[in-house]
Amino acid sequence: MTTEREITGLEAIRLAAVDSDVRFITAVAGYPITAVADLFFKEKDSGSYQINWFTNEKAALEAALGASVTGRRSMVLVKHVGMNVLADPLMTAMMHTIGAGLVILAGDDPGAKASQNEQDSRFYGALAETAVFDPATPQDAYDSLNRAFGLCEETGVPVIMRITDRLEKAEQGIRRIRRTVHGKTGAGTPGKKFDREMWKFTMHGKHQRFHIFTEPLMMYEAENSRFNRVSMSGEKVGIISSGYPSSIVDEILSTQLVYSGCSHLALGLVTSLPKNIIMQFIDKHERVLIVEESEAFIESYVSTCNHDRILGKKSGHLPVGMIEKEHIEFALENIDMDRVSKYTDIQTIAARGSRPICSDCPFMPLYNVLHDIEPVAGDMGCSIRTAPQPLTAVNTGFSLGGAISTACGFPGKGVAVIGDFGLAHSGITGLINAVYGGFDILVFILRNEIAAMTGGQLAPDLLEVVKVLVPDTTVIDIDRCMSFDGSIETENMFKDVIEQKLGTKGVSVVYIEGKCTKY
Repeated sequence: MTTEREITGLEAIRLAAVDSDVRFITAVAGYPITAVADLFFKEKDSGSYQINWFTNEKAALEAALGASVTGRRSMVLVKHVGMNVLADPLMTAMMHTIGAGLVILAGDDPGAKASQNEQDSRFYGALAETAVFDPATPQDAYDSLNRAFGLCEETGVPVIMRITDRLEKAEQGIRRIRRTVHGKTGAGTPGKKFDREMWKFTMHGKHQRFHIFTEPLMMYEAENSRFNRVSMSGEKVGIISSGYPSSIVDEILSTQLVYSGCSHLALGLVTSLPKNIIMQFIDKHERVLIVEESEAFIESYVSTCNHDRILGKKSGHLPVGMIEKEHIEFALENIDMDRVSKYTDIQTIAARGSRPICSDCPFMPLYNVLHDIEPVAGDMGCSIRTAPQPLTAVNTGFSLGGAISTACGFPGKGVAVIGDFGLAHSGITGLINAVYGGFDILVFILRNEIAAMTGGQLAPDLLEVVKVLVPDTTVIDIDRCMSFDGSIETENMFKDVIEQKLGTKGVSVVYIEGKCTKY
């Protein structure tokens, strides 16, 4: 059937999950994946799935694996940096095998609008040697997710689908697949359980089995996938694209006559990379432009084989990160040049600036005091917004939950600032290691009860756990201090606390409770 109205990519993803009989969903908040999870939560009553927020991506995938091996189709919703955290069970799951379909929905952030980096989740497909669907439109997202579950069950491994914010917001009328007979729509067989036969192999044997059985299925899927589409319009210029940029290329080629003679290979399934299709397309054209975001994933492969005719990010025709319409037009205007410097000149890099922390943040007195201490290990919560001018309160921010471990590497008694969500995500491991390893550190744990950077999801209160781990734990209600003493006196109180704690050995914790003014 066809929907009566245009729907967003977000809605297409949810409908595909419902139509594919997904029963178990785990999610870790973070841009741009929070919007996906929020929609699943909002429409929960119209589906037959269970959905839960998780504080850690590794745990989220492990729970989904538990659902899969017991016969329930499952999904894991994480942002791109969350792929780093769940990589451990993912790599093993590829050789271990699963049961019912398990799809990891990876939300990438080209342009790093709300992320600590701008990585490209397609590389995890190459690393884990699994399929990565990279849809361009809501219809592609719907069809790709539907097919992904079937491919999971045919190959016995998890599959990744990459999305971006622009795909989530794109609108299109879509055709839905209605399952009339259970498992007879081409989407696989819901209810498939884990086969214990794999335990008869050694780990090396499981690896061999993967390359003998699973890899050929993945390669066949890539070379014969309907999600890889070719439109031939000329032999001089060819464009290879993947993901949302494919829709931009389609728009340019269909609306601007000057480019109507360009051919287009749109890849919706990027790993295993369909090498035969790509090479045949390249051989038919004098110049080939690779349009993709965020990294030169496809370009890196094809340029090693046909470097003299391949153009893209590495040649300076396109920028790293997000791709806009004007970028593609510029590249096509300069298609006869081997190299251009517009996007490779360091002088063209613009300062992004920062999203300042809320001026009425309850923890502002602490940040004002930390300005005079160096170094201070920050975390990937709100405290990271205090790193730039004018506060310059923290110096580092490597990963969510990483502040405590980072401070263990500082000379003397290291200082770390971490939020309650970051602590629950993975910071508690750093605290355990700090105590076990006998490190000298002072940890400020900011308890506002929510994950303020990702939409206000509730964060667990680990105060009692912290007290057991660290006897030297001081609890401060900052709202109460501010109401009685004011900002200046509260800052002086923090100065006294810091001076006292820095003069002691071992691990010290200052657990600060305050209400977020935004949520």
